[in-house]
Amino acid sequence: MRVLVAIILALISTVALADSTGERKPLDRPPNATDVIGGLYDFSRFQQGLLESTDLKGNTEVKNLAALRAEEAAKRDKALKQIQETIGAEPRVGKTTSVSASLVEPDASDGPTYIRSFYASQIPEYESAIKLLESYLKAPDNAALAAFAREQLPLLHAQVKDAERTMADK
Repeated sequence: MRVLVAIILALISTVALADSTGERKPLDRPPNATDVIGGLYDFSRFQQGLLESTDLKGNTEVKNLAALRAEEAAKRDKALKQIQETIGAEPRVGKTTSVSASLVEPDASDGPTYIRSFYASQIPEYESAIKLLESYLKAPDNAALAAFAREQLPLLHAQVKDAERTMADK
């Protein structure tokens, strides 16, 4: 009986810890403008981090793609900043995973392994950003951000498809 109680308490404390550290998102409400802006800033930081990770290892193709994605992230951030200032949103700074932590360590990988992990690391990040925008568009609370989201979705869908295709080819 004591073992059963200990297991239940351990599960409850794990769930409470996940909630208190921000690792879980509430599923009972759609994201608001602040959630979307913060999520897209996190995604931009990830994309900009890709550029830094390619300095360690990667061919010219990977470095050029990372530079292009970082440039797109900077443009997206600039447009988001205008929307953010207009609506007065203060996004919460999310906890982002280091890009290098999600890629294979350069010393432990050869070129093709690193390149595959480079593309593979992008797919869940894109899917998360796409899911965030699609969820927001179900009940948007700001017209300018909704228009921005509608503009970004086709671009993000195309980019994740490119990453999936390229990863499959490598």
